Amino acid sequence: GLDAPSLLKTALAQGNLKVIGADTLDEYHRFVEADRALERRFHPILVRAPGIDETIRILQGIAPSYETHHQIQYQPKALEAAARLAERYLTDRQLPDKAVDLIDEAGSRKHIRLISIPHNIKVLEQQHQTVQRDKTRAFDAQDFEKVASLQMEILKLEEKLKSARESWQADRSKVDSVVTEEDIAEVVSEWTRIPVARMVESESQKLSRMEENLHQRIVGQKDAVSSVADAIRRNRAGIATPRRPIGSFLFLGPTGVGKTELARALAAFLLDDESRIVRLDMSEYMERHEVSKMIGAPPGYIGYGEGGQLTEKVRRNPYSVVLLDEVEKAHPDVFNMLLQILEDGQLTDAQGRTVSFRNTILIGTSNLGTETLSPEKRPIGFIQSEMPDYQEARQLVMHEVKKFFKPEFLNRLDDIIVFHYLEKEDVRQIARMFVDELVERMRKRDLELEVEDAVIVKLARDGFDPVYGARPLRREVEHQVENPLAMKIVKGECPPHSKVSIRLQQNDIQFDIEPAAND
Repeated sequence: GLDAPSLLKTALAQGNLKVIGADTLDEYHRFVEADRALERRFHPILVRAPGIDETIRILQGIAPSYETHHQIQYQPKALEAAARLAERYLTDRQLPDKAVDLIDEAGSRKHIRLISIPHNIKVLEQQHQTVQRDKTRAFDAQDFEKVASLQMEILKLEEKLKSARESWQADRSKVDSVVTEEDIAEVVSEWTRIPVARMVESESQKLSRMEENLHQRIVGQKDAVSSVADAIRRNRAGIATPRRPIGSFLFLGPTGVGKTELARALAAFLLDDESRIVRLDMSEYMERHEVSKMIGAPPGYIGYGEGGQLTEKVRRNPYSVVLLDEVEKAHPDVFNMLLQILEDGQLTDAQGRTVSFRNTILIGTSNLGTETLSPEKRPIGFIQSEMPDYQEARQLVMHEVKKFFKPEFLNRLDDIIVFHYLEKEDVRQIARMFVDELVERMRKRDLELEVEDAVIVKLARDGFDPVYGARPLRREVEHQVENPLAMKIVKGECPPHSKVSIRLQQNDIQFDIEPAAND
């Protein structure tokens, strides 16, 4: 029997049929180009996606239809914003389709705001219906006294309803039915979770105090915090290059000084949720065959179609902090992929989808070079002191970094930041932060904790280790405070609503428990 292409080819060859078809490139390659005879009957015309200017003209042409449908109006700047923002932020779709969807959604939202009945009117209407039913039942039961009472209540409710509706109509007249560029930006923000809306005063103040906010969690790293904050402000002010990530940094320095914590604090500041950080432990990508997991397994391999561990997370959360922990442990092929992200702000996954990294902050952390900071391993020519000062430490670390990483990778980073060693005063501040976190956790368990400053000083002194940073301090807090406190709670010595005073007596930490007054 003849199949459809054979019938079509005959009709086309005889000139009995004229066909105009539309297809995607992938399907054209798959179904038409595979049949050479069928391919000769068609003249392919490649229709490219329009640019921003062409899209604006298209939107201006179709806007009247949407205005009639939604009973609203579009500002000319709103149409321009739809084309511009769709091209920049909706990277997985094409113009003009995504821009048309934007103005449609924005118009629909504006219309719903205009016609939606306020909650207080709905409540009054429900009360009116309920009383009306009660009146009908009372009338059927010939309880005329109750009928009269309910009639009075109905009249009062009708007066309230009339007043509420008049107030609503007055408010509606004040609501503008014009869709603005801020309305378009609001839709884009909700679709992508990227804060593209024009900065309001509250956000402006928040960004201006960004260093102060981050320093509440990051101690002793002024240079690192300032560099990251400057990158964020450049992006939100619209000054940064739009085709590159918001910021790209390499955090260097000894363990326990706050490299990973700064990335978490940044995610908490920008996204209000530090768990939304995209964190990859680069020690998992030490072998060549592991590298493909970042963008997805290629066709024919197990896991094809599941999405990459990096690309899929960023595709779902385009506005995120990407943390590449211990980046020096990754296979060299990983850095070839990172070059594409740093230069073009995008990466193609195994499915052929282009994933945009232009709204991410890329942070790599590394301990590279820190082993040379110990006196016995310091290169010849450097001062053999107990601990190097910051400039000497930076010089030692950068010497090792330049030997390990290729110049094309280092040159594409916005900044390479060497974290400072923690001083004794820094450790004291961190000890206070650890204790304050414990106090807050205990407050949620209905226990009041009061910790003397002398206890903080002792914890900071016992936990101070310039080589290992704040991690020994964390262990001291667990060993000297949390473990004894947990034992007392388990034994029932700290009933709910008790007050626990932690003080220092003869260099030993003591716990004084004051039960609640009703215990």
